[in-house]
Amino acid sequence: MVTELGPLAINRRSGKDPILADGEAIGTLGDFWSWACSDLVGNTMRGTLAEYLVATALGAAAGVRTEWDAVDVRTPEQWLVEVKSAAYLQSWKQDTLSRISFSIAPATGWDAKTGSQMVDALRHADVYVFCLLHHKDKQSLDPLDLSQWTFFVLTTRVLDEHCLTQKTITLSSLLRLQPTETDFSGLRKTVSACLDDQG
Repeated sequence: MVTELGPLAINRRSGKDPILADGEAIGTLGDFWSWACSDLVGNTMRGTLAEYLVATALGAAAGVRTEWDAVDVRTPEQWLVEVKSAAYLQSWKQDTLSRISFSIAPATGWDAKTGSQMVDALRHADVYVFCLLHHKDKQSLDPLDLSQWTFFVLTTRVLDEHCLTQKTITLSSLLRLQPTETDFSGLRKTVSACLDDQG
């Protein structure tokens, strides 16, 4: 028997959803989330949190994250946003603060609806939001405290003009491109203004 193999409709879940074994609850999805996702400083979860923060600021966090989409955030205005994160502090023992660098590599994108890979490697977004967890005291570090983050917004056009096929960019090199710096509360206005200026 052949079943429909189109894209799966992912519904937003609740932390109260039960995990069942033989019809009996052995825990909740919230328990799993706490177990799997509590390290918000590690590169993987910090990056996902940064995407959520940007999606929230841009009014695009009502649905669910599409993990393999060609861009990180799609807004109601059809803005295509790529989100990159970096931090001075890591979960593991450090001898020095981490050097700040963001990935900007052009990539072939994946279309989740058609299940096909895009052929050309390029930067698919309209705008990049570089999210820096700038806090430098490990004992008071809290990625959920948005005062510990700084956001830098830059159009993809500027990256393409100055960085061509470059795969990473340091903070100092990014700052030379004159991105607009903002805190969380100004992020939506900053992205909007950046895209308006682009025409």
